[in-house]
Amino acid sequence: MAQGSNFVDYVKICCRSGHGGAGSTHLHRDKHTAKGGPDGGDGGRGGHVIVKGNAQLWTLLHLKYRKHVIAGNGDPGSSALCTGKTGRDEILEVPLGTIAKDAETGEVIFEISHDGETKILTPGGRGGLGNWHFKTSTQQTPRFAQPGEPGQEVWNILELKLLADVGLVGFPNAGKSTLLSVVSAAKPEIADYAFTTLVPNLGIVSYRDNKSFVMADIPGIIEGASQGKGLGFRFLRHIERNSVLLFMVPADTTRTITQEYEILQHELQEYNPELMHKPRVLAITKSDMLDDELTEEMKQQVPKGIPYVFISSVAQKNLDKLKDLLWQAINQ
Repeated sequence: MAQGSNFVDYVKICCRSGHGGAGSTHLHRDKHTAKGGPDGGDGGRGGHVIVKGNAQLWTLLHLKYRKHVIAGNGDPGSSALCTGKTGRDEILEVPLGTIAKDAETGEVIFEISHDGETKILTPGGRGGLGNWHFKTSTQQTPRFAQPGEPGQEVWNILELKLLADVGLVGFPNAGKSTLLSVVSAAKPEIADYAFTTLVPNLGIVSYRDNKSFVMADIPGIIEGASQGKGLGFRFLRHIERNSVLLFMVPADTTRTITQEYEILQHELQEYNPELMHKPRVLAITKSDMLDDELTEEMKQQVPKGIPYVFISSVAQKNLDKLKDLLWQAINQ
């Protein structure tokens, strides 16, 4: 799990923005002026906690052990209408596809989807106004100014949804990791038992004429995942961001291909009905064990209206045909 343990897709952090600086109550004095008017400057704004998109990052690992993020306080105003210095902003760099939520209400605050995009997660307090703002014709030397606004302390959640062109959807042990390891340079952990993959793996699949697309091996769905059974929600969250879904059903399934496909569809629909509109391709895996007669028989079981292909990752059977189908679906 050495590679997998670096994949962090959820962090909870306490963000504290800076207090605004107080306004100044200074009255103008110099060698020519014994009793000048108010010239106290405004306080500086407190530092914001800002989230910034960085296309070079794939995971939230760098924030995993950073529980508290504290921005700087604004400086108070001073004489001669000088505004105090703004507090230091804290900038958290995150991968694209990161969503910020309020930890208490679960409400989504914003989403970062472009490189270099910045959003304020916790705004700093405003600086207080200096006494010169309060000068009137009847009160020419106000000896008061506004205090700065306090900063905020909020618990937030940062959550990552993977951005990939193709998401692999299937029950555990359907051959998703094996396919990814064969068609890309990714090295997911593979073994002949369910739930080998506990974190999503990404691989870049090269296609004809130097083209390529990104494929994500999402951990296997189990029946009931949409109710949160197992690690259901965490897995399904990543499927939302893929543009094409590749359904994978092993040839040695105990159910028919249509039954297995419909259960997978049902889990996706229960979780998020919008997923039903994504283009999809069906791959019947482990088909190196089928002879021609069995293959013809199984073709009768394939659900109608979905492009499909019988593949074997181990025997490298029909993988180019599968890439063609996926490329067509991505560029539809």
